[in-house]
Amino acid sequence: MKNNDTITTTLKTLVLLVLLVWCFTIIKPFVLIMVWGIILAISLFSVYNYFIKKAGEGNKKHITLIFALSATVVFIAPTYAISTSLANSFVDIIEGIRNHTLAIPLPSESVKQWPFIGETVFKNWSDLSSDIQNYLIKHSAFILDKIPNILSGLKGFIGTFFTFFVSFIVSIALMYNATYLKQRMLLIINKLTNNDGEEIISISSKVIKSVVKGVLLVALIQSALAFVGFRVIGIPAAGVFTFLVLVLGIIQIPVLLVMLPAIMLSFSMADTTSAIIFTIYTILVALLDNVLKPIFLGKGLKTPTILILLGTIGGMLLHGIIGLFIGPVVLAVMYRMLEYWTFGERTKV
Repeated sequence: MKNNDTITTTLKTLVLLVLLVWCFTIIKPFVLIMVWGIILAISLFSVYNYFIKKAGEGNKKHITLIFALSATVVFIAPTYAISTSLANSFVDIIEGIRNHTLAIPLPSESVKQWPFIGETVFKNWSDLSSDIQNYLIKHSAFILDKIPNILSGLKGFIGTFFTFFVSFIVSIALMYNATYLKQRMLLIINKLTNNDGEEIISISSKVIKSVVKGVLLVALIQSALAFVGFRVIGIPAAGVFTFLVLVLGIIQIPVLLVMLPAIMLSFSMADTTSAIIFTIYTILVALLDNVLKPIFLGKGLKTPTILILLGTIGGMLLHGIIGLFIGPVVLAVMYRMLEYWTFGERTKV
């Protein structure tokens, strides 16, 4: 009898594993969308719930529709503008080269003073400004080798915007059904743990909000303001510079590193007064995180910076641009879960 019970249990386990793997394979294309949708829903729910309470449950459908449209204008419109600018930057460069209309301003002498790379950058920049066609022919092997990567990057940006838009729709649906979904999640987590579902959900929610507000939102605000400055002063490839500001902001590296080349470029292509105004503006934007983080975080972010860095880089390598946002959040939640299971309630978010 024992052998029969063992065989039966083993077969049941195998069937369950096959079904789980099969189900995961089916939903695998939608995992990123669902994860990002959950992150957005948790981050936006407090605002959404505030309006629901003010208007009353009877107006929930109307408030949800208004909230969705408002959030679309606030979040998706700027994201679309920055993504489009980045894509157009690459397209404009390629078209300019093809039509012989691309003009690159000459570098200033101060470029030579850059540590380690100044002379090399100045020479290549000067050669590129003087005769673009000849420079491209001379470095054609290197350029042709990088073109597939550039095209892949453009494709990735289009996919990222689509993913973000669908995830936003998912987040609206999740917030609308938040009470029911939370009850179901509690039942599942309590089954898997020693009735720690409430605590685990609370910890995960707090960590997600901390990372989103203290890291992602601050980086998005800085990159959006930087994008405005780049466009106004007329910096070439403003979308590329903006994307670099976003990346550095997320991985907690001073965005001034990106601002400095833009400032130097502004002095080469704009009048002195405009360049000085742009310099002051970009420095203020670069330092803005020192003001915003205390406001959004209060006591500060408890997740180690190295995890944010690894989550950002690893997420981008694994999932593309959308991984920039998902990677740090997932690692931060897992780090907090490990702390909770190791030290229990003695740890704090």
